[in-house]
Amino acid sequence: MAYTDLREFIKVLDKHGELKRIPFAVDPVLEITEFADRSVKGGGPAFLFEKPKGSSFPVLINAFASERRMELALEVDSVNDIAARISEYLEMRMPEGIINKLKMLPKIAEMGKFFPKAVAKGPCQEVIRKDDFSLFDLPILQCWPEDGGRYITLPMVFSKNPLTGKRNCGCYRIQVYDERTTGMHWQTHKQGAEHYRRLLAEGKQQRMDVAVAIGADPATMYSAILPLPPDLDEMMIAGFIRREPVELVKCQTVDLEVPAEAEFVLEGYLELGELRTEGPFGDHTGFYSLADEYPVFHVTCLTHRKNPVYATTIVGPPPMEDFYMGKAIERIFLPLMRLQLPEVRDICMPAEGIFHNLILVSMRKSYPGHARKVMHAIWGLGQAMFSKVIVVVDEDVDVQNPREAAWIALNNIDPQRDIEFVMGPVDSLDHASRLPNYGSKMGVDATRKWPAEGFTRPWPDIIRMSPEVKQRVDQLWKQAGLA
Repeated sequence: MAYTDLREFIKVLDKHGELKRIPFAVDPVLEITEFADRSVKGGGPAFLFEKPKGSSFPVLINAFASERRMELALEVDSVNDIAARISEYLEMRMPEGIINKLKMLPKIAEMGKFFPKAVAKGPCQEVIRKDDFSLFDLPILQCWPEDGGRYITLPMVFSKNPLTGKRNCGCYRIQVYDERTTGMHWQTHKQGAEHYRRLLAEGKQQRMDVAVAIGADPATMYSAILPLPPDLDEMMIAGFIRREPVELVKCQTVDLEVPAEAEFVLEGYLELGELRTEGPFGDHTGFYSLADEYPVFHVTCLTHRKNPVYATTIVGPPPMEDFYMGKAIERIFLPLMRLQLPEVRDICMPAEGIFHNLILVSMRKSYPGHARKVMHAIWGLGQAMFSKVIVVVDEDVDVQNPREAAWIALNNIDPQRDIEFVMGPVDSLDHASRLPNYGSKMGVDATRKWPAEGFTRPWPDIIRMSPEVKQRVDQLWKQAGLA
């Protein structure tokens, strides 16, 4: 059974010793961040702050901040289990013979559980407040000293494609300006921003409906950060992960649907063309992202459960909670990358690379220049286009061990021959790029070079002890009392 809501997940974290309840007052301004940062870097627990200063709503943070918590969140023994399920569906073919067709029926039946389900009412609307509310009633964090204000950091932001009517759910930070007004930091490459641009270009209306849900079952919350193709419904992917449909309820004041089991929902609109300075913000790069102009979200209605829990996260110098969330994405989406690039054996995005700065790739090399083909193909895959540095090594290199990958790569390259630079889109948060959203990227071919690639010298073997000697010394090691 999938988690119904956030509370069930909290109970499971508690049961497995992954949650620490804090019964005394801690300030959402900076203090909760310091708790969370110390814990994630020290291998500590998630926190439930039961009495955050200035609010009656508890705060949950670091709920995804370890490999074990990600497994509990996605209800798997390993996130690779989800990748295996994806591979099964990608490999489905029309079966031949009655027996094979019958074997296929359970898979077809399961697919019906992926699609979201509309319901008439949900707990997220147990309390409806259209007049008497303030965003400052919520224990919204100021994460870092130089932040521009308080930020909602783990939202599910819902909008519609104005051409197709298809739903999008993204996770975009939200700076609180006052009691009912916020910034909407959707970067130019995100789907929410694309919906906004299309409406602005059409010029047929002045406002864009938006709804922001906060807190839900973990698979639904997690789906908001997934790098999905445009118009692929995040709520359907959440249904795939949890093996049960996500129940959605229509908002009170806008034409959007949100998870019925959400803890909080902010309903409102963006005035098309209205911009306001947002930021700075202590970001996942480990640096403050710079202030810039972004659309303004006007909140017209706040709904929530009775006794809701406020779910949040922080980002900053790695590793943080987002690293573990991103690591799961790396594992889950590898089968999809291999569908287009079957020569890729594995990928790794080390914590220090903060997702878009470094991808290590191992591949089965089949022809001259193959590594460069892989680099350029990855730069053409959705959000992988932001990859600042791609290092490609041979398939026998363990890229999950960055020390090994770095050792092999640094030994294998002739810099002038094996490094290439390209221009293109870069992450909006890249403070080093020459222009916002545009800059250079680097590919490193660290594979063994072939004569067909112009390399005519012998390529040496790696130094390895023979297995027989290792086995004999295993026994001698014990005899020497060293085991």
